[in-house]
Amino acid sequence: MLNISKKNPITENIDQYSTVKSLANRPHYKILNKIIVYVSLIGVIILFLPWTQNISGSGAVTTLKPNQRPQTIQSAIAGRIEKWYVQEGDYVKKGDTILFISEIKEDYFDPNLVQNTKSQVDAKKMAGQSYGGKVTSLEAQINAIENERVLKLQQAQNKIRQSLLKVKSDSMDLEAVKTQIKIANTQFNRSVTLNKEGLKPLTDVEEKRLKLQEVEAKIITQENKLLASKNELINAKVEINRISAEYAEKASKARSDQFTALSSQYDTEAQVNKLQNQYVNYQIRNGMYYIKAPQDGYVNRAIQSGIGETIKEGTQIVSIMPAKYDIAVETYVSPTDLPLIHKGEKVRIWFDGWPTIVFSGWPNMSYGTFGGKIVAIENFISPNGKFRVLIAPDEKEDAWPKQISIGSGAQTLALLDNVPIWFELWRTLNGFPPNYYQPKGETSKEKK
Repeated sequence: MLNISKKNPITENIDQYSTVKSLANRPHYKILNKIIVYVSLIGVIILFLPWTQNISGSGAVTTLKPNQRPQTIQSAIAGRIEKWYVQEGDYVKKGDTILFISEIKEDYFDPNLVQNTKSQVDAKKMAGQSYGGKVTSLEAQINAIENERVLKLQQAQNKIRQSLLKVKSDSMDLEAVKTQIKIANTQFNRSVTLNKEGLKPLTDVEEKRLKLQEVEAKIITQENKLLASKNELINAKVEINRISAEYAEKASKARSDQFTALSSQYDTEAQVNKLQNQYVNYQIRNGMYYIKAPQDGYVNRAIQSGIGETIKEGTQIVSIMPAKYDIAVETYVSPTDLPLIHKGEKVRIWFDGWPTIVFSGWPNMSYGTFGGKIVAIENFISPNGKFRVLIAPDEKEDAWPKQISIGSGAQTLALLDNVPIWFELWRTLNGFPPNYYQPKGETSKEKK
């Protein structure tokens, strides 16, 4: 066994050597000890200095608004390239012609297609107006028939009243004749009685008999007149029904013709609308032969080239970069860091190719970084497995360099909570995420 518990004679006698004594008396060892002590104290003090937690990300320079980003111009119709008016690198204004294409579909080969369609529209409009005139004429005819029917009915009703009055008159005449028969019969009987008694001659009896026979003949004539008057009354009533049926038939026929004309008019109007739609479509299609710039910008690249090349609908022709745009940075953060990102939060950015010295925990000591603020956070994960964050320039800080190009790389630091350095070292060594950070603005709103 090792004799560890006993005193080591080497350590006890080492101080008696002159070399050891000379080394112990050298002054730079004392200075080194002091340096070590001071450095240790400074290191301990540094451990308690504030450190800004942050989330790093990488992305690229883009534009703030979608309409300011590089875009491609497509052809809305199929055609054949006939002439180019621009070349790559040219500056174009909104509405400037980029190229001209010709028609390749046989339905649109006619150069007078628009004019012919316009003539068809005018002809159909005139046909519709004719049907409208026919409808108006039939309406006037129906009104005339109705007026005539009213007059005829009034005439027939007057005839009924006349017949009714004649029936009453004949009835009164018949009653008068009946009264005359009674009187004649009474006189005849009285004459016969007086003749038998010898008070009246036989001639008087014969006169009374003759008068009675005349009155009896007269009653038959009067009855015939009454029956004729009643027949006239019945005929007048039948005439009213005949007039109503006749003019109802005439009005129905006129209304049927009117409805037929209305149907033709509506059908013509539908055809006019269809032709007008075709006419407008042809006009718009003629305007699509000239591919124009949708906004001011520069022609980056001609995707299609040559003369006589056939293109389909939706084919990309040229790429244009807008002349005016608001610069921004899109960066990507991991899903674990997404809850720590908030809209309106401050972000430090440095761009590729721009001289930069970065201290991630001390952003105030960094050089070449620019300020930004988060304006949008994507809620759906991107194909790279991270969430997209859009950053705009911070108006309160220095402007971003004008030399930055769209699409160049950028690095970002989202500034979070301030913690001591020892805590950040401890968190990093243990693999813990940064502290959950809530902006002061949102906290105050929740309290309110």
